[in-house]
Amino acid sequence: MKRMAVAAVAVLAGALATTVSPAAVAAPEPSADLLAAMQRDLGLDARQAADRLRQESAAAVLQHVAKGFAGDEFGGAWFDASLGKLVVGVTEGVDGVKADRIKRLGAEPKTVANKQKDLDAAKARLDAEKAPAGVTGWFVDPVANAVTITVKRGQAEVAKVFTEKAGTLAKVVETDEAPQLFKDIRGGDAFYINNAGRCSVGFAVEGGFVTAGHCGSPGDKVAGVDRTDLGAFEDSSFPGNDYGWVKANSAWTPTAKVNHYGGADVVVSGHTEAAVGASICRSGSTTGWHCGTVSAKNQTVNYQEGSVSGLTRTDVCAEPGDSGGSWVSGTQAQGVTSGGSGNCTSGGTTYFQPVNEILSTYSLTLVTG
Repeated sequence: MKRMAVAAVAVLAGALATTVSPAAVAAPEPSADLLAAMQRDLGLDARQAADRLRQESAAAVLQHVAKGFAGDEFGGAWFDASLGKLVVGVTEGVDGVKADRIKRLGAEPKTVANKQKDLDAAKARLDAEKAPAGVTGWFVDPVANAVTITVKRGQAEVAKVFTEKAGTLAKVVETDEAPQLFKDIRGGDAFYINNAGRCSVGFAVEGGFVTAGHCGSPGDKVAGVDRTDLGAFEDSSFPGNDYGWVKANSAWTPTAKVNHYGGADVVVSGHTEAAVGASICRSGSTTGWHCGTVSAKNQTVNYQEGSVSGLTRTDVCAEPGDSGGSWVSGTQAQGVTSGGSGNCTSGGTTYFQPVNEILSTYSLTLVTG
């Protein structure tokens, strides 16, 4: 595809007097999945989706050629879905010959006030400044032919000193958006309870993740592996059981991944319970990834804090902080670490709370991949 695009640019640039339409630019055959997604998200039928992809493929090549034709008068370019073609901004200084060449390429010239290079320079001035908290972002907007600066609603005046760095090229838009990083919820990663204790994520579920009940009580605040706010314990049970779940905020995305600590993440595909004697591995934020076998099921363990029934016994080691972490057999989720004895230097016995009971108790849906 790259060689095809380069060849198309060379042909277009070398034949200024030749009419080149968007249809003349080759485009790869779209996959059924891509067409289906475009129909779903853009409200198109199959034919409209295929046509748009061809038009956009042509526009992707033409924008570079058209910029060269416009030269110093170039004012940006964008694809106009209503026209089905590339629109090229040109300032009033562009001559008729250049505008005609742009049309013959299959693009639509449009007179604009500002040159792209001036807009880029204005944005660069903003990039060099420290933006106040009220500013949520800024970008060169070719359609508006301006440097659009988005600010939180009611904060335009507060951000005035910053926005003035772009001068008359600035377009200030108030918004209700509050951008934040989207972070993955991954089994085996650390999480922190009330800025104090540490446990490990079990498995992501729709809306959050499951973990050990002894790690927190309903309402306890939870921070993620990066120490930023993740959510809070929605419910938990301990002793008697040792399970709970954390409801996550919108900054975190539940995933089917389990941290392999040194290897590629394991992607959970289901939660079929393994048999006694089967191999099993666990992930935890203190000791990482360790494997062994299932020794017994439905064991009652009498901890100092109280007894817990229905646990699965293994010969896998674990240490404090691994609590709540993921147990998998192959790619099947098995449970979350409860407790045990020994350590990962001398070995030990570790118990986990089966995940199927947790999912059933709280009516949760495991995230799978």
